[in-house]
Amino acid sequence: MPPKRRTTRATPATTTAPTTTVTDAQLQALIDQGVAAALAERDASRSRDGDNSHGSGTGGRRQVPTQRECTYTDFLKCQPINFKGTEGVVGLTQWVEKMESVFLISNCAITSQVKYASCTLQGMPFDVARTGEIKKLESEYWNLKELAKVERYVGGLPDMIHGSVKALKPQSMQETIEFATEMMDKKMND
Repeated sequence: MPPKRRTTRATPATTTAPTTTVTDAQLQALIDQGVAAALAERDASRSRDGDNSHGSGTGGRRQVPTQRECTYTDFLKCQPINFKGTEGVVGLTQWVEKMESVFLISNCAITSQVKYASCTLQGMPFDVARTGEIKKLESEYWNLKELAKVERYVGGLPDMIHGSVKALKPQSMQETIEFATEMMDKKMND
Protein backbone atom coordinates (compact mmCIF):
# COMPACT_ATOMS: atom_id res chain seq x y z
CA MET A 1 0.00 0.00 0.00
CA PRO A 2 1.41 3.34 -1.01
CA PRO A 3 1.92 5.94 1.70
CA LYS A 4 -0.74 8.61 2.04
CA ARG A 5 -0.02 11.98 0.61
CA ARG A 6 0.02 14.85 2.92
CA THR A 7 -1.30 18.19 1.91
CA THR A 8 -0.08 21.36 3.44
CA ARG A 9 -2.16 24.37 4.10
CA ALA A 10 -1.03 27.87 4.46
CA THR A 11 -1.05 28.89 8.10
CA PRO A 12 -3.06 32.04 8.60
CA ALA A 13 -1.10 34.98 9.86
CA THR A 14 -1.64 35.69 13.50
CA THR A 15 -2.78 39.13 14.41
CA THR A 16 -2.98 40.71 17.79
CA ALA A 17 -6.32 42.16 18.83
CA PRO A 18 -6.26 45.78 19.93
CA THR A 19 -6.63 46.24 23.66
CA THR A 20 -9.87 47.90 24.72
CA THR A 21 -10.62 49.57 28.00
CA VAL A 22 -14.05 49.05 29.51
CA THR A 23 -15.38 51.62 31.94
CA ASP A 24 -17.26 50.65 35.08
CA ALA A 25 -20.50 51.97 33.56
CA GLN A 26 -20.02 49.91 30.40
CA LEU A 27 -19.21 46.83 32.45
CA GLN A 28 -22.32 47.36 34.59
CA ALA A 29 -24.43 47.77 31.43
CA LEU A 30 -23.07 44.47 30.06
CA ILE A 31 -23.81 42.73 33.35
CA ASP A 32 -27.34 44.18 33.42
CA GLN A 33 -27.94 42.97 29.85
CA GLY A 34 -26.70 39.50 30.74
CA VAL A 35 -28.88 39.31 33.83
CA ALA A 36 -31.95 40.52 31.91
CA ALA A 37 -31.31 37.93 29.19
CA ALA A 38 -30.85 35.16 31.77
CA LEU A 39 -34.08 36.12 33.55
CA ALA A 40 -35.99 36.21 30.28
CA GLU A 41 -34.63 32.78 29.37
CA ARG A 42 -35.55 31.43 32.81
CA ASP A 43 -39.11 32.76 32.47
CA ALA A 44 -39.43 31.28 29.00
CA SER A 45 -38.01 27.97 30.24
CA ARG A 46 -40.45 27.85 33.16
CA SER A 47 -43.32 28.48 30.81
CA ARG A 48 -42.18 25.72 28.43
CA ASP A 49 -41.46 23.25 31.24
CA GLY A 50 -44.72 23.84 33.04
CA ASP A 51 -42.99 25.12 36.20
CA ASN A 52 -44.84 28.39 36.03
CA SER A 53 -48.49 28.05 36.90
CA HIS A 54 -49.18 31.17 34.88
CA GLY A 55 -47.67 29.80 31.68
CA SER A 56 -49.76 29.36 28.58
CA GLY A 57 -48.08 26.09 27.58
CA THR A 58 -47.11 27.52 24.21
CA GLY A 59 -43.49 28.08 25.15
CA GLY A 60 -43.80 31.86 25.01
CA ARG A 61 -44.52 34.43 27.63
CA ARG A 62 -48.10 34.70 28.79
CA GLN A 63 -49.88 37.78 27.56
CA VAL A 64 -51.16 39.87 30.44
CA PRO A 65 -54.14 42.00 29.54
CA THR A 66 -53.69 45.68 30.26
CA GLN A 67 -55.83 46.96 33.08
CA ARG A 68 -58.43 49.52 32.23
CA GLU A 69 -58.97 52.54 34.41
CA CYS A 70 -61.43 52.19 37.28
CA THR A 71 -64.78 53.86 36.68
CA TYR A 72 -67.19 55.08 39.32
CA THR A 73 -69.39 52.06 38.51
CA ASP A 74 -66.43 49.73 39.20
CA PHE A 75 -65.87 51.57 42.46
CA LEU A 76 -69.52 51.15 43.52
CA LYS A 77 -69.50 47.43 42.67
CA CYS A 78 -66.95 47.00 45.49
CA GLN A 79 -69.61 48.24 47.94
CA PRO A 80 -67.90 51.14 49.71
CA ILE A 81 -69.48 52.12 53.03
CA ASN A 82 -70.99 55.55 53.62
CA PHE A 83 -69.66 57.89 56.28
CA LYS A 84 -72.12 60.25 57.98
CA GLY A 85 -69.66 62.00 60.28
CA THR A 86 -71.48 60.92 63.45
CA GLU A 87 -69.68 57.58 63.88
CA GLY A 88 -66.62 59.01 65.62
CA VAL A 89 -63.05 57.80 65.32
CA VAL A 90 -63.98 54.11 65.18
CA GLY A 91 -66.41 54.75 62.33
CA LEU A 92 -63.83 56.88 60.54
CA THR A 93 -61.19 54.19 60.92
CA GLN A 94 -63.56 51.54 59.53
CA TRP A 95 -64.49 53.84 56.65
CA VAL A 96 -60.81 54.50 55.84
CA GLU A 97 -59.96 50.78 55.92
CA LYS A 98 -62.91 49.95 53.68
CA MET A 99 -61.95 52.75 51.25
CA GLU A 100 -58.39 51.40 51.04
CA SER A 101 -59.74 47.95 50.30
CA VAL A 102 -62.17 49.25 47.67
CA PHE A 103 -59.43 51.33 46.00
CA LEU A 104 -57.16 48.30 45.86
CA ILE A 105 -59.80 45.89 44.55
CA SER A 106 -61.16 48.30 41.94
CA ASN A 107 -57.68 49.45 40.80
CA CYS A 108 -58.80 53.01 41.41
CA ALA A 109 -56.31 55.62 40.22
CA ILE A 110 -54.98 57.94 42.91
CA THR A 111 -56.34 60.90 40.96
CA SER A 112 -59.90 59.53 41.31
CA GLN A 113 -59.78 58.33 44.91
CA VAL A 114 -60.76 61.59 46.62
CA LYS A 115 -63.53 62.24 44.12
CA TYR A 116 -65.04 58.76 44.51
CA ALA A 117 -64.61 58.60 48.29
CA SER A 118 -66.23 62.01 48.76
CA CYS A 119 -69.40 60.60 47.20
CA THR A 120 -69.71 58.21 50.15
CA LEU A 121 -69.90 61.09 52.62
CA GLN A 122 -73.51 61.54 53.73
CA GLY A 123 -75.39 64.43 55.33
CA MET A 124 -73.32 67.31 54.01
CA PRO A 125 -73.35 69.29 50.78
CA PHE A 126 -70.89 67.97 48.22
CA ASP A 127 -68.99 71.24 47.82
CA VAL A 128 -68.57 71.61 51.59
CA ALA A 129 -67.42 68.02 51.86
CA ARG A 130 -64.82 68.53 49.17
CA THR A 131 -63.30 71.56 50.82
CA GLY A 132 -63.38 71.20 54.58
CA GLU A 133 -64.33 67.67 55.56
CA ILE A 134 -62.38 65.90 52.84
CA LYS A 135 -59.20 67.75 53.72
CA LYS A 136 -59.71 66.95 57.40
CA LEU A 137 -60.44 63.28 56.63
CA GLU A 138 -57.46 63.05 54.29
CA SER A 139 -55.23 64.45 57.00
CA GLU A 140 -56.54 61.96 59.56
CA TYR A 141 -56.24 59.15 57.03
CA TRP A 142 -52.58 59.90 56.26
CA ASN A 143 -51.83 60.26 59.99
CA LEU A 144 -53.37 56.85 60.69
CA LYS A 145 -51.39 55.35 57.83
CA GLU A 146 -48.15 56.91 59.09
CA LEU A 147 -48.77 55.63 62.63
CA ALA A 148 -49.41 52.13 61.28
CA LYS A 149 -46.06 52.22 59.46
CA VAL A 150 -44.34 53.42 62.62
CA GLU A 151 -45.90 50.56 64.65
CA ARG A 152 -44.76 47.95 62.11
CA TYR A 153 -41.24 49.41 62.05
CA VAL A 154 -40.94 49.58 65.85
CA GLY A 155 -42.28 46.02 66.14
CA GLY A 156 -39.38 44.76 64.02
CA LEU A 157 -36.62 46.47 66.00
CA PRO A 158 -34.16 44.42 68.06
CA ASP A 159 -35.13 43.86 71.69
CA MET A 160 -32.23 45.96 72.99
CA ILE A 161 -33.76 49.20 71.59
CA HIS A 162 -37.41 48.23 71.04
CA GLY A 163 -38.61 49.44 74.45
CA SER A 164 -36.76 52.75 74.24
CA VAL A 165 -38.11 53.58 70.79
CA LYS A 166 -41.63 52.52 71.74
CA ALA A 167 -41.53 54.67 74.90
CA LEU A 168 -40.70 57.72 72.78
CA LYS A 169 -44.06 57.28 70.96
CA PRO A 170 -42.75 58.67 67.65
CA GLN A 171 -45.33 60.23 65.33
CA SER A 172 -43.49 59.90 62.00
CA MET A 173 -41.27 57.38 60.26
CA GLN A 174 -38.51 59.96 59.95
CA GLU A 175 -38.50 60.56 63.71
CA THR A 176 -38.66 56.81 64.41
CA ILE A 177 -35.78 55.92 62.10
CA GLU A 178 -33.57 58.72 63.42
CA PHE A 179 -34.18 57.74 67.05
CA ALA A 180 -33.71 54.01 66.35
CA THR A 181 -30.45 54.70 64.52
CA GLU A 182 -29.22 56.89 67.37
CA MET A 183 -30.11 54.19 69.93
CA MET A 184 -28.38 51.45 67.88
CA ASP A 185 -25.23 53.59 67.60
CA LYS A 186 -25.22 54.14 71.38
CA LYS A 187 -25.71 50.43 72.08
CA MET A 188 -22.97 49.46 69.66
CA ASN A 189 -20.51 51.95 71.16
CA ASP A 190 -21.22 50.81 74.75
